[in-house]
Amino acid sequence: MPANRSPLRGAIAALAVLPLLTLAACGYGSEAKDDSSSQKIVAGAKKIDGLDSVKIGYFGNLTHATALVGVQKGFFQKSLGGTQAKYQIFNAGPSEIEALNSGAIDIGWIGPSPAINGYTKSDGKSLRIIGGSASGGVKLVVDPKKIKSLKDVKGKKIATPQLGNTQDVAFLNWVAEQGWKVDPESGKGDVSVVRTDNKVTPDAFKTGSIDGAWVPEPTASKLVAEGGKVLLDESSLWPGEKFVITNIIVSQKFLTEHPKAVEAVLRASVDTNKWINANPDEAKAAANKQLEADSGKALPANVLDPAWKSIQITDDPLASTLNTEAQHAVKSGLLKDPKLAGIYDLTLLNKVLKDEGESTVDDAGLGAK
Repeated sequence: MPANRSPLRGAIAALAVLPLLTLAACGYGSEAKDDSSSQKIVAGAKKIDGLDSVKIGYFGNLTHATALVGVQKGFFQKSLGGTQAKYQIFNAGPSEIEALNSGAIDIGWIGPSPAINGYTKSDGKSLRIIGGSASGGVKLVVDPKKIKSLKDVKGKKIATPQLGNTQDVAFLNWVAEQGWKVDPESGKGDVSVVRTDNKVTPDAFKTGSIDGAWVPEPTASKLVAEGGKVLLDESSLWPGEKFVITNIIVSQKFLTEHPKAVEAVLRASVDTNKWINANPDEAKAAANKQLEADSGKALPANVLDPAWKSIQITDDPLASTLNTEAQHAVKSGLLKDPKLAGIYDLTLLNKVLKDEGESTVDDAGLGAK
């Protein structure tokens, strides 16, 4: 199968081989930061669904720009009115899934692989994908002294953020499409896959302990600032150069019990995305300001600018890309039926989009009945 027809067909297969290992490896408490800097609710504003608060999770990555800007510019709090928007920041998808399952958060921005893993592991009972957020923003960055072409990746040490995360399974799939062999659990084989936290990867690259990394922004641009070269942009592997990198998920319990609150968050997301696309420079600055608030450090311009350019902000969850992953994995014999039917519920998103005069989006036949 050509690379541009099945960019992540091994993603679900890797998850089947490694069912929720990463989730079991850590508790969400050690991976998350509780943000107490939420905007104050407007005095006298009415609570939505009678809720005191809605707990929202996201990552400190530019690929979660909707959440970053939505928090920083107050879009979520404005939409929720008298209900407090509370935020929790995560470093990894599995820990966010655990938080969603436990009720520590209600809604979250997250990558596709953890969402698939969480849904299938729970037999379709834990979550729904209710909206899109971003496409792109993932690159293979290498040391140009050690790796001059794609074939030179063989035999080298390449970092991914975490065992079984979205970039990890994407890289494992790309390796397989080169005809190389790697054990997905140990990372050993024709390429050494080194699972490394994004915060540590730039230092590991600088010291030479890794030769490159398949990582999201802004980590990719941090490596370029350290002398790295972009060898491959993952977008080039996808038809139309679009693939989902960030979705919005909600616990099914919260969706059933508090649809008005979910709609309010989705309305804020749509408003945020519209503002981002209309005001890219201001949005970039807002995202960076929130990153600084969350991590204590803003991104320098030589990292922020190229990283921001590589990410497309969208309301569309690009469900067909997820559907393609599943179909190709099944057809190639890598996986039995992943049972993804029902993973999407785009009813409220499409209601909001219609209200805003925007085009509705499709669930690729994977919607809840």
